[in-house]
Amino acid sequence: MAYVHTIRVRYGECDMQRIVFNANYFAYCDDAVDSWMRHALADQLKAAGTATNLHALGFDFMLKTTSLTWHAPLRFGDTARLHCSVARWGNSSFDVLVSGRVDDDQRFDCTITYVSIDPESQRPAPIPDFVKAALSR
Repeated sequence: MAYVHTIRVRYGECDMQRIVFNANYFAYCDDAVDSWMRHALADQLKAAGTATNLHALGFDFMLKTTSLTWHAPLRFGDTARLHCSVARWGNSSFDVLVSGRVDDDQRFDCTITYVSIDPESQRPAPIPDFVKAALSR
């Protein structure tokens, strides 16, 4: 599922060079993936009687690794579109690609490896089929 999350760069997210401070790119990606996950699993969450609690579905995920390739800066006032998609499915891990753009101008690419976990034990667990289906639509 190609999901697009839109953010507007705020003044406080910029550094002395008047561009987005490097750590904020990761915060943007985290926010985009969180919104995407809740959007993609909205029907399952609603059926479980919650709008936000992934644990009610017997699923959660944790970051394993992340890397970001910066192409051009985001600046105060920019409206960035973060395109999210799954680049790889494993048994208990999956890679998400977040591609940040302003209009048609590529600004950054971020690859995040997540591990599916059992919410109770917080140990790695197979990715549920409903999660794969929801994120692959």
